[in-house]
Formats: sequence, C-alpha cells, structure tokens
Amino acid sequence: MAIEVTGLVKTYGETRAVNGVDLTVAEGEVFALLGPNGAGKSTAVEILEGHRTATAGTVRVLGIDPETGGRDYRERIGIVLQETAIEKELSVREAIDIYGALYPRRRPVGELIEIVGLEAKSDARIKTLSGGQRRRLELALGIVGDPELLFLDEPTTGFDPSARRQAWTVIENLAGLGKTILLTTHYMDEAQALSDRVAVIRSGEIVAEGTPETIGGRADAATVISFSLPPGTRPPGLGETLEEGGLYVMTAPEATSTLHRLTSWAVAEGVELGSLRVEKPSLEDIYLELTGEAAGE
Repeated sequence: MAIEVTGLVKTYGETRAVNGVDLTVAEGEVFALLGPNGAGKSTAVEILEGHRTATAGTVRVLGIDPETGGRDYRERIGIVLQETAIEKELSVREAIDIYGALYPRRRPVGELIEIVGLEAKSDARIKTLSGGQRRRLELALGIVGDPELLFLDEPTTGFDPSARRQAWTVIENLAGLGKTILLTTHYMDEAQALSDRVAVIRSGEIVAEGTPETIGGRADAATVISFSLPPGTRPPGLGETLEEGGLYVMTAPEATSTLHRLTSWAVAEGVELGSLRVEKPSLEDIYLELTGEAAGE
C-alpha cells in the first residue's frame, strides 16, 4: 500500500479535527478525499505530507512515518498546493530546471514540459502565462523529482471549463506514469472523472468510501425518471409528481419495467415525452446527503 492510516487523531485543545480515521490507498491508485470546509480533510492530508504531527494513530506513507521521514521521505513525494510561489521572471524551462536541481532523482525538463502540455510556452516568462498554464507548470514542478506519490490540493479551483478539462488530461497523464495520486477537490465531476476510489470525511470522520459509482450505496439507489408533457396532457398516473419547471419526476426501484410502462403509455396515447432522463443519483447527490449539506446542516 502507498498509504496506510489507522486510528488517526488530531486534536487542538478540546477540538478533534481528525477523529479516528482509517484509510488505505493502493500503489498506482488515484484517490480523492472529499469533504466540506472544516471537515478535517486538509489536516489529515497535511499529516500525510509530514507538515503536521498526529495526536494519535499510525500513519505510514510509502512505508515511512511522515513525521520522522525527513529528507528521504520528501524526495519520494510531490506536493501541488492551491497556490505556489514561483519567480515570475523565470521562463517555464528555467523554473523546472531550478526546481529539479533540488532532487537527486529528476525527470528530464523536456519530458515534463510535454507531459503538462506547455511545449508552446517552454521559453515564455511565467508572468505571461494564463491561470491554467501556470497551474500546469505547478503540476510539472510537483513531479520534477519523479515522486512515487503526488498530493494534489484543489488542482482546478478557479478554472474555466476548458482549462479544467486540460488539467484533467494532465492528471490522467500522471496516473498513466504509474504515480499514486491523492486528490482533494470540491468538484464532484472532477472526482468522478479522475478517481479510482473516493472517501468522504465529515466532522473528522470518514463517513463513506468506495468507487465513484458505488459510494454511499449509489449503485443500488433507485433510478429517477423525469420527463415533460405537452400542455393539457393528463399524466400517466404511474406515481409521478410534478415539480417546479413543469417536469414530472418518478422514482423507479425497478427502472426497466417502469420505463417500459411509461413509454408504452406514451406510444399508445401518441404523446411525446420531452426532456426524458433516466439516471441514478449523481456523486454530488450522494456527497450532499453524506455531508448533510443538502439539508443545510
């Protein structure tokens, strides 16, 4: 295992920021740790990085206790924070070269530039880069020492949709190199697209863990069918409810038979089912339920 955590506790006075967390991350896995602000997510990750000390519990990252791992440990991990201070007068190539000089084992500068898709900007000054391009440079700096494990903290916060997709491609490229990646993000579509497994932390405790498709019982949840009808059309009477915006919504524990009844009714009545959607609860739906945010807790 790349990460093994048992009974992790971190207290500040009488406050337990992390309260008995157990967690494992396999080598080569992309793992997303999700949770609202104040849930203990950042504290737990900072302990794994070696930036905070645990109050209790056992932590092993790459077989090492981060608290006592020292330089040998730090040379095996990469960290990409939400913001990194980089001298803006340097070029992309110069920045990677300077950062790389700090590591005994490093990837070639040209290869890193290609991995993060900055070939056209390799000689550009950092001050001229867009936000998305700078974030890609920060990813390159995070892996310049050829780390076995990469910590990514909110890698696409503030990005427009195009820049986010480009960043996802970079992260997928890193995973393709066999890197283990621990990702924190507030974007559920990002966790869905990138992660092999996810865990949700709330009030310092892991409340659910699994793949994006199965976490929180998502795979077994009832299917939701929604549709609209032409004005003046009487609904089919299959348990649907009319919601704001004119959509009829129905929960279907047996989706196939329910959908068959609905479409058979529509064909028999000559009615077109507008905006027809058949879907399981999204990862965001499950996340909001697990964290209590949907109810405003």
